Amino acid sequence: MENYHISPPKVYFIEGRNGAPNTASSIRKFLTQSCKAAGIKALIELHTLHHSYATHLLENGVGIRHIQELLGYSKTETTMIYTHVTIKDLVNIKSPLDHALNQLKETQNAEQKLLLSGNK
Repeated sequence: MENYHISPPKVYFIEGRNGAPNTASSIRKFLTQSCKAAGIKALIELHTLHHSYATHLLENGVGIRHIQELLGYSKTETTMIYTHVTIKDLVNIKSPLDHALNQLKETQNAEQKLLLSGNK
């Protein structure tokens, strides 16, 4: 990861002995023990965390280029695997027709209020 080499962390999320970084195998062991303690029966691997992190960033509106940088990918195509469609994404899509209908309703409501106030 490029950013890691530019500015290595001083504190690690899961520290090894004497505050040093952990090895991949010690992190896998920590993850396995944590899942067992939490009662998670599904197979969770390091890549699962990586994928979840990227997916949640995307769902919260972070741009694909920013995610690419955070994950240290050199190609945007690699990051695109996280752009799978979710129900949440589909529900939040507003078509131009929806927007136009809402504006029409607002205009009609304003005109209705104007007519009512003119009758007083």
